Amino acid sequence: MPSPPPRLRTARFAELTPFEVYGLCRLRVDVFVVEQQCPYPELDGRDVEPGTVHLWLEDDGEVAATIRVLDDGATRAIGRVATGAGHRGRGLAARLMEAGIGLCEGFPITLGAQAHLEGWYERFGFRRSGPGYVEDGIPHVPMRRPAS
Repeated sequence: MPSPPPRLRTARFAELTPFEVYGLCRLRVDVFVVEQQCPYPELDGRDVEPGTVHLWLEDDGEVAATIRVLDDGATRAIGRVATGAGHRGRGLAARLMEAGIGLCEGFPITLGAQAHLEGWYERFGFRRSGPGYVEDGIPHVPMRRPAS
């Protein structure tokens, strides 16, 4: 019998249990620090803002993929898109992006995409909105999606 699909979870920081915070941070460290060698991807302070919504897919009690949606006033921003190595190729990040975009109805959305993923984000209606830049040694491009 096949296992159930990963379960979509959403919460603001104050609603997260310590185990959920650990799972989300552990996944980010595995993806951003270990795999991509980015220093300090967690330490921007935006995770704890009251308007930030964390979305993740839980597979057999493990955080398989995650994103966060920031409230920037007149816009929203999606970021910290990460999928665990053992969960890739199943469309989990796309499922989270769709859910995150759904939370942003009526607002334009911005994001800073790793340059090699620009085409992937275009699938969701994002378009490059400025010149590229380097963040943590990785080429990025700013992208924007109009309000829906």
